[in-house]
Amino acid sequence: MLSTRQSARSEYKTQQLEGDRRIIHALNRFTFGPRPGDLETVRSMGLEKWFDQQLHPAAIDASDLNSRLAQYPAMQWTTAQLLYYLPGNAMIRQASKGRMDIPPDPVMHAIYENQIARVQQRKESKANKGQSAQPQNDTGTSSSPPMSTAQEMADNASSMAANTNDMNAAASPAPQEFSQAAIEDILALDPQQRVVRVADMQPDVFENFIKSLRPLERRALVANMNPGQKQTIAALENPERLVAEELIATRLTRDIYSNAQLQEVMTDFWLNHFNVYLRKDAQMPYYLVSYERDTVRPHALGKFEGLLEAVAHSPAMLVYLDNAQSIGPDSMAAHRAEQVKARALDPQKKKVREGLNENYARELMELHTVGVNGGYTQADVVQAARILTGWTVDRPLYDAAYTFNPNRHEPGAKKVMNQKFKDGGEKEGRELLHMLATRPATAQFICRKLALRFVSDDPPHALVDRLGKTYLASDGDIAAVLKTLFHSPEFWSTSTYRAKVKTPLEFVISAARASGASIDNLRPIENNLRQMGMPTYGAIPPTGYKWDAADWVSTGALVDRMNFALNLAGNRLPGIAVGWAPLPDLNADPGESSAVAAAPSPESEEARLESLLIPGGVSDTTRTAALQQFAAQSAQNSAAPVSATLRPNRALNALEREDQILAGLLIGSPEFQRR
Repeated sequence: MLSTRQSARSEYKTQQLEGDRRIIHALNRFTFGPRPGDLETVRSMGLEKWFDQQLHPAAIDASDLNSRLAQYPAMQWTTAQLLYYLPGNAMIRQASKGRMDIPPDPVMHAIYENQIARVQQRKESKANKGQSAQPQNDTGTSSSPPMSTAQEMADNASSMAANTNDMNAAASPAPQEFSQAAIEDILALDPQQRVVRVADMQPDVFENFIKSLRPLERRALVANMNPGQKQTIAALENPERLVAEELIATRLTRDIYSNAQLQEVMTDFWLNHFNVYLRKDAQMPYYLVSYERDTVRPHALGKFEGLLEAVAHSPAMLVYLDNAQSIGPDSMAAHRAEQVKARALDPQKKKVREGLNENYARELMELHTVGVNGGYTQADVVQAARILTGWTVDRPLYDAAYTFNPNRHEPGAKKVMNQKFKDGGEKEGRELLHMLATRPATAQFICRKLALRFVSDDPPHALVDRLGKTYLASDGDIAAVLKTLFHSPEFWSTSTYRAKVKTPLEFVISAARASGASIDNLRPIENNLRQMGMPTYGAIPPTGYKWDAADWVSTGALVDRMNFALNLAGNRLPGIAVGWAPLPDLNADPGESSAVAAAPSPESEEARLESLLIPGGVSDTTRTAALQQFAAQSAQNSAAPVSATLRPNRALNALEREDQILAGLLIGSPEFQRR
């Protein structure tokens, strides 16, 4: 007979995320952060359907994103077009030496002339500075030490497009200012007339004009212009800088506004995995436009081998890791170089670029495929480098396209990781990439990095093994691997909820998305990323940036994040606007007095902003701390003590200011800084 007594049992608690927390977790990991309304959207369509949609970005509406990207027309050009129409210093030097014709088009002619004048001014300034700085020895001749390698690198960096300083500021005395009447006459013209008028200026007059403009006048100069006209004005001033700034702007625009968020997150993942440094040389910003647009993004959710091969053929990677200049020791090019040396009157002074470069071959195995413990040796690196000789860039200053040069390729059979490669020219490289892409060590290495990015800083071995099996079974299908990760219990464990600290990029982009910011100027976003130690394309070593918390958690980093949060929420970032006022309640009683309706308490406003910015809420500790800090800051802003309500008799802008404080504190909260 069964006893009617019920045995005392502890209530069962699942270790898996459920309900809205499950949706919030997915939005935090597979996007750059939820926007207002995203939780409700995913809840209505179903989480599984939403994730499947994210795996097929071509089917996702991109009309709003495309309209924003249309502000940067040059970012759709080929590398050759960018180099020609927006010439950098290297191209300008060619033109100034008569090695290429300056384009006859009036505007293009003006762009080239302006830059030739700037280069010449810097050259003269440097020469004058050098003469005045060099001490005289006893014989009256100058005695300066040779330039160090570090100084050479600094000089190269100074000519980069990403340098936001006016590089010729010290090249000549301060120009005589344009008269206010002359400036106003130009600004009064219609947009096309403004472009023509500015393009007609001689280089020194243009420099004078630009430096005479106050900030408001600079904005008025491009007011009502279409994207092409704005681009022309920027190119007349500094085309190199224009390319770098628009490259970064399009990247951030996609991260903030794209509906295909998983594709953007994975593009960021692969750009970091296959890192290329923006300031490697003066041409790199031009190469990176195509690298992101044509090489990485189209393959971000495809087969890893296809992505690996696309990267290996990219001028950006070939130049960054020096494979473009690698020459086989026994190649025809090397033999010809030796003959040139032998015929030279002074072989020591005859500079011939030659020799095997192992940089790309080493990183191909250590960082891109099998990993440092993947079973290769230094001998394998050398043999891989020999296989990849001849993979280079055709006319780096003009066409900048991949080409295979058989004269540079090392002849003969090779052997890498016990696999033999017959003498076959370019085919050897493709076979090497296939071998590396399909090795179990590569599956483990790639899948562990994916688990680290999406699950935890110390991902479970069982999860990595499961992802690796999917990788091998699907021929390296990244979408299939992500599906396995999405359906894994480790991903949905309660221990993973808000367990990963956001990188500076994730923090800044998620804040822009959560706040619904209207952004007309992305420079403050990039400036804050630089302040936080993560400038876009700014990782110098090929390892890229790290994603674990250890690199991003410090007292200084937290201060930088809080400052950004308060500046964003307080509308103190130029060209970025956030509105915190609640939408009007259409169901409210029209007879209700405006004073009562406009008298929310700090607690009610905190709750409203919390639900807007941080789906899932914050802890009681965080909420209490935010309200206490709000009270302290409000007290500083007013001689009167903070009342029980948010001062209903004050103007609406005062309520907005107080909402800005609360919003900034919430964006800077521990819960928002985690994903």
